[in-house]
Amino acid sequence: MAITKELIEDKIEVVGDYKTIQVRTATVIKEDGVELSRSFHRHALECVSSVKNDDDSWTHTDTDVSGESTEVQGIASAVWTTEVKNAKKTANENAGV
Repeated sequence: MAITKELIEDKIEVVGDYKTIQVRTATVIKEDGVELSRSFHRHALECVSSVKNDDDSWTHTDTDVSGESTEVQGIASAVWTTEVKNAKKTANENAGV
């Protein structure tokens, strides 16, 4: 009787003007190759995070995707252009994030 646990990135989506990457990971539990359960976890990655400083200036930080799968890294590299990042920075400032 062998019980295994498998993590599978089964859905990766790019959504919105600022190319947010949404990743769904399935956790599959199997016994002797037969699936017993499947559950899901989702997380989203934005290209830039922004912080307003005490002097009213802004600090913008590009999102580090080095801990993501190579597939997610490749998607981020392709869709998070300089134009997208600059638009996100402007949007964050306008929203007062």
